[in-house]
Amino acid sequence: MHRNSFLPTLFDDFFSPVANTGTSSLNKLMPSVDIYEKDDKVYFEAEVPGFNKEDLHVDVHGKIVTLSGERKMEQEENENSYRKERRHGRFERSFQLGFEADGDAVEAKYNNGILTVAVAKPEEQQKKQIDIH
Repeated sequence: MHRNSFLPTLFDDFFSPVANTGTSSLNKLMPSVDIYEKDDKVYFEAEVPGFNKEDLHVDVHGKIVTLSGERKMEQEENENSYRKERRHGRFERSFQLGFEADGDAVEAKYNNGILTVAVAKPEEQQKKQIDIH
C-alpha cells in the first residue's frame, strides 16, 4: 500500500502550535463577542474563561462600550516548565452603539467564563406599540 506523505504532515501541522512566540497576533487575547438586542437593551456577551472578575473592566463613554481585561501569567517558584500554551496578557475591545449610553443604565455580570453587559436603550430609542383606533 502506498502511503501518502501529505497526510501525516497535515495532521502534525494541525495539532501543533501555530506560532511559538508571544508576539504573534494569533497568540494575543481577543475574546469572541456576541452582540444582540432584546427587551429594549443591547447585550454584549464576551467569552473570557479563566479570568478573575476583578481583572475584567467595562467602560461606557457616550456611544462607546469598551470591554477590557488582563490575565497574568502564573508561575510557581522553582517551576520547570516544559510548555506554556495558555494565553496571558491584556485585551481591549470597543464597540459603537447607535445611541448615547447612560452609565447608570448599564449592568454587567460574569458567570462561567462569560462576561455579559446589558446597555439599556434610551426611551426615545425603544420600540413603541401604537394602538390603532
